[in-house]
Amino acid sequence: MELQKKLEILADAAKYDASCASSGATRKNSATGKGVGSTGGAGICHSYAPDGRCISLLKVLLTNRCLYDCHYCINRRSSNVQRAAFTSEEVVKLTLDFYKRNYIEGLFLSSGIIRNADYTMEMVIEVARALREDHDFRGYIHLKTIPEASVELIEKAGQFADRISINIELPDEDSLKTFAPEKSLKRTRIAMGKIRHRVDNAKEVRRETRNRKAPESRFATGQSTQVIVGADGSTDQTFLKRSTDLYSNYRLRRVYYSAFSPIPEPSSILPLKPPPLIREHRLYQADWLMRFYGFEAAEIVSDALPNLDLDLDPKLSWAIRNRQLFPVDLNRAEKLMLYRVPGLGIRNANRILGIRRYGKIRIQDLLRLRVSLKKALPFIITADHTPNTRELDHENLRAKFSPPPEQMELALTPSDQGSPLGNVID
Repeated sequence: MELQKKLEILADAAKYDASCASSGATRKNSATGKGVGSTGGAGICHSYAPDGRCISLLKVLLTNRCLYDCHYCINRRSSNVQRAAFTSEEVVKLTLDFYKRNYIEGLFLSSGIIRNADYTMEMVIEVARALREDHDFRGYIHLKTIPEASVELIEKAGQFADRISINIELPDEDSLKTFAPEKSLKRTRIAMGKIRHRVDNAKEVRRETRNRKAPESRFATGQSTQVIVGADGSTDQTFLKRSTDLYSNYRLRRVYYSAFSPIPEPSSILPLKPPPLIREHRLYQADWLMRFYGFEAAEIVSDALPNLDLDLDPKLSWAIRNRQLFPVDLNRAEKLMLYRVPGLGIRNANRILGIRRYGKIRIQDLLRLRVSLKKALPFIITADHTPNTRELDHENLRAKFSPPPEQMELALTPSDQGSPLGNVID
């Protein structure tokens, strides 16, 4: 098969994996100006660093042949799709050719499972090794690892990659037994734990020796994972509890939420329709609240309300449910409470803390900061504004902020692939 045809097949097969953002990882030795690599078509995806930079990656599978029969996967063993496989040399050639033409800034490489997990990992690692050692490649590399592979191989992958990831796919063991019988959440957690230990150890060596070239200090900067939303009956509460576990116990950089998308010739146990795309979006917003705004999962969802409000963003929904905490006086409130005010993002909350050292916060100050006054005014007190009791009434607030039916209809429309980014919330 021609290389171009392989690229078309294996790039398309990789599009369902959302966990490929670089999250601003530093390129290896990029400051030296030596070697092939970045200083700053088919298979090219766009990811985003925390500072908003768009990063182009060659995103492909080494092969879409697979021994596993995960019901939700288009590349599963029983799926009737056209198969292809790259050699390690072909992936290296594609990466270098695209890089030298300034099409990409790095590589995201995953693979179906062929022969066994260790054999597949060895092939994936060989691509990264050849790029780093044979071609002095200093661009970004993200490798998808396989939890069933040996610890030694996963550690070796981390020595060549900037970021590694293991997809848990579904948030609990029972769902995996039903939809992905060859996979185990327990094995995945064990692998994640070993990766976390190795990442922490490399950071400690760099901190103590200040030598980034020491063998013990060379390891990926972190790990990420992906979960599929809507393929099983898991609630948003289940997803957010699992994310909390992964962030706290394994220090994952990101959990990516990917809305289930029906595939050709689907398994009979899969839902016939995809979930509302807005559900994926709300999970990203809730995840952002937990990571940056100080929210706990139990505050956002509960046993009584296990799923997120599709009409309102999670922060606004929380504020309406806890309106006894409002209005918040912007001239007196502590930082964490400012973070919880609808319409105030982290940046503006910190700016307000700085401004009020020199004078009272007024509506005009919020206008200069470009705060969303429509969202904020019912929940805040300033030197020249106090909301009336009616503004904080539950029904009035919901009616005020609920989107019109036409807008919700657009938001509920599914797509082939959800965004891996979500939105920052104010």
